[in-house]
Amino acid sequence: MSAVLVEQPTPEIALVRLNRPEARNALDQETRGQLAEHFDRLGRSGEVRCIVLTGGERCFAAGADLRALAEAGAIEILLRQTHRLWQTIASCPKPIIAAVNGYAWGGGCELAMHADIIVAGEGASFCQPEVKVGIMPGAGGTQRLTRAVGKFQAMKMVLTGLPVSAAEALAMGLASEVVADAAVQARALELARHIAALPPLAIAQIKEVLLAGQDASLETALMLERKAFQLLFASSDQKEGMRAFLDKRPAVFHGH
Repeated sequence: MSAVLVEQPTPEIALVRLNRPEARNALDQETRGQLAEHFDRLGRSGEVRCIVLTGGERCFAAGADLRALAEAGAIEILLRQTHRLWQTIASCPKPIIAAVNGYAWGGGCELAMHADIIVAGEGASFCQPEVKVGIMPGAGGTQRLTRAVGKFQAMKMVLTGLPVSAAEALAMGLASEVVADAAVQARALELARHIAALPPLAIAQIKEVLLAGQDASLETALMLERKAFQLLFASSDQKEGMRAFLDKRPAVFHGH
């Protein structure tokens, strides 16, 4: 059975599901590789407009597979080039919605932070426990986390290795919204359908500029925003959207 399953509830929406329930969706090298392959393909698809990433109803992902790491040496870890697999997800141009039930711990928390929107169930928990086994986060758990929640909340999580609840994650900015556990996937798909009905060029420019601007000066980030704003006036979707608004009718966007 594949470690990662992909379904398309509609042609515009892809549902990527981790499928290692016996290991609480632990992220071994094969699973990371399959994730990278799927996100690369979906990112290049002309049809897919939004991706939902889930681990299922009980567990998002409970971290790295320690059995494959316990006796590894530094050069072995370096040569795995795991960061290249993570980068494929990070550079995916399509909006990604993480639907998080249960544990999002270690690499699972880092995987969720690769998404653009996080929908968490009330029973979900987020954690960077690497310090408890003598290492530290290695896939964004110190950097993406700090950018998401700020220095003091991030330091508390990575220095103690203690989990935070879904409610705490929402309050600190680590989740977009919290819903009942049974409603997580349905809510993520509802958001995906909403996004998929919007103009794809505008969605892609918004994601690209927002992420690029985070680490730029305000002046540079505003320039990126301004150029992308201007560029969208060359699109048919801009003409359709504004005409539809003025005509008081639903807009139909084609992505050009």
